[in-house]
Amino acid sequence: MTGLEALAGTAERGTLYGIGVGPGDVRYLTLRAAGLVRSVDVVAFFAKKGAPGNARRIVTPLMRDGRDELRLEYPVTDEIPAAHPDYQGQISRFYRESAEGLAALLKEGKSVGLLAEGDPFFYGSFMHMWRRLASDFPVEVVPGVTGMSGCWTRAKLPITWGDDTLAVLPGTLDEARLVERLKLTDAAVIMKVGRNLAKVRRAVDAAGLLSRAVYVERGTMQEERILPLAECGEPAGAYFAMVLIPGQGRAI
Repeated sequence: MTGLEALAGTAERGTLYGIGVGPGDVRYLTLRAAGLVRSVDVVAFFAKKGAPGNARRIVTPLMRDGRDELRLEYPVTDEIPAAHPDYQGQISRFYRESAEGLAALLKEGKSVGLLAEGDPFFYGSFMHMWRRLASDFPVEVVPGVTGMSGCWTRAKLPITWGDDTLAVLPGTLDEARLVERLKLTDAAVIMKVGRNLAKVRRAVDAAGLLSRAVYVERGTMQEERILPLAECGEPAGAYFAMVLIPGQGRAI
């Protein structure tokens, strides 16, 4: 065992690990995260229908042939509004069944590493598994570099200065609420842009912040795209996209 492997540690039997795999580049994984990806009995991950799963793609360089994997495939993602009863019903059932599948592996004494894009406790599906399983099984959460941190770093955009306040807003909010929240903060990160791009751009403009807003698509990934939001005229953005609005506070 090398010194780095010793620092990372290994997986314990019957334990669920929520592994933050960062914003997209495998080099941003922590030592602990990388060590667990290599040592758990089963690597589990969420994925959209017809897609390989972004978290699984990130850790590909760390995976060896023959690893046991558990693919948890969403029945729906952004095809239906999250507030729609059909979405709520399908996703609730999916999370329940996914938790049952993970529990069965843990009862067998297997260690399971459930991959989470960014950080497991930040807008992550892992939280729904943690809520259902943490009272019955040992669970360790391994923090990861958030998507927003990766994006503002790649955009060379210091996000907060001095006493700046930062708001993290979902682009799924209605337009009026987005404008209201944006007017109350010094800096902002707007997540879940995707199909909400046109609405988000209008809200940023109405809040008087368009001149310093930056659109980042697939930050740290191979297909990365960074440009001023004012120059982004598409009606919809990529699934992995966000808008960054840096603060203008005390830069000495």
